[in-house]
Amino acid sequence: MLSTTDGREIKWAESVRYLGVHIISAKARCSLVHAKKSFYSAFNAVFGKVAGVASEEVTVELLKVKCLPVLLYG
Repeated sequence: MLSTTDGREIKWAESVRYLGVHIISAKARCSLVHAKKSFYSAFNAVFGKVAGVASEEVTVELLKVKCLPVLLYG
């Protein structure tokens, strides 16, 4: 059991979110599941609004601006 200096117990967790990155209780691993879900959610939101209306170039540029930062920066 781990405890703080004032005697409170520190609970064990299977995963923790720190600065948008989910870290799993294993040796040097992080989970990308949440990042992928956020990316696909942003992609579906953008694509649902511009599908069939905007050109391919505009759609790709919107995905670069709105969706890639979600994937790359958590």
